[in-house]
Amino acid sequence: MIQRDYLIIGAGIAGACACETIRKHDKRGTVTLVGFEAYTPYKRWLLSKSFLREKTIVPRKYAEVDERWYAAHKIDARFNTAVTQLNIDRRVAVLGNGESIEFNKACLAMGSRPGRPPVAGVGLGNVIYLRTMRDAFALREMAEHEKNLMVVGGGLLACEVAASLRQMKMKVSVMHRHGTLLNRYLDPETAAWVTGYFAKNGVTLLLGESLNGFEGKTVLRNIQTKSGNRVAAGLAVVACGTEPNLDLVRNTPLAGPHGSPVNDYLETEEKGIYAVGDLAFYPDRLMGGMRRQTHWENAREQGLVAGANMTGKKRIRYEQVPYFWTEMFDLRLDFVGDFTIQPTRVDLTGTHAKKKFTARYYQGDRLRGILISSGTPKQIDSAKSELKRALGK
Repeated sequence: MIQRDYLIIGAGIAGACACETIRKHDKRGTVTLVGFEAYTPYKRWLLSKSFLREKTIVPRKYAEVDERWYAAHKIDARFNTAVTQLNIDRRVAVLGNGESIEFNKACLAMGSRPGRPPVAGVGLGNVIYLRTMRDAFALREMAEHEKNLMVVGGGLLACEVAASLRQMKMKVSVMHRHGTLLNRYLDPETAAWVTGYFAKNGVTLLLGESLNGFEGKTVLRNIQTKSGNRVAAGLAVVACGTEPNLDLVRNTPLAGPHGSPVNDYLETEEKGIYAVGDLAFYPDRLMGGMRRQTHWENAREQGLVAGANMTGKKRIRYEQVPYFWTEMFDLRLDFVGDFTIQPTRVDLTGTHAKKKFTARYYQGDRLRGILISSGTPKQIDSAKSELKRALGK
């Protein structure tokens, strides 16, 4: 049996960052990083953006750090490998090749998987769920040979993919059950403007339409809507949310209905076992309540905090203003704060038409979020500081 001081399960950005700070604070501890993908940890958030649009892809360009970093820092990195069993009481993980690793401390960084709508045909060929680099390569290749491309969903990933495919001069449609895109995050006026911007850039919009199923014998031919429409499509990208990858710890206290519950230090109730990134259901010390985020910035920062805490050389609370961003066509939107609830009041400075504005979202008299279009890094930092002051932090 292999023995390790630290086991990191999941080789995404959160797992990579946990390795980084473990090695920063503990030069000698033995570390194993296990990831089911064949690639070293990479910038997953670019898969829906520049990765789709570039003519030639060089995978190492998207690596978080050079593959040689792991060997240089004596990290036992095992890619293209899955953890199939995890015994929390014995602190033993079983790998897909049959090997077992006994560990002192572990970090759960398994990320999430795309949600699959409960309709017929979800497993047909040419129905893509974009999550991995392999998925993105498949989408690039298929898109070159299909005339009718449909994106199902109206959230961040759906909009980014639709914009990227349209920038590649492809015929793109978006099906969304709501009347505007990004309705989950934006106020109605801004959402209507973004929706109009997609139409202006040649994206066909099927709004207010709910998916009823995919048709085809082996590959996709048509998409059915619940209103009875049948839309021809040779390729569909489904972006209908994600689910945390909690199968390894299912039926244990480490798996809850909203993710893996952790404390301020990102430690689960099992001492020495941490959860980060898309898995972590953590107390939000700034905005209040419990939160689970599925954005890169959150995963990165949590990985860094958990890695430091695992060594015992540091004791850091995770305390960050929620933050994420999106890029669609020539638009860049930065979201600072909490956008999970529609605001009761919006204060807009600048104009939508000029694509340069700041919108402050309030719940009653309380500032909860700041949306910035075409902002600078300095403006984003200022928005985080403003929100902290408004919250009395």
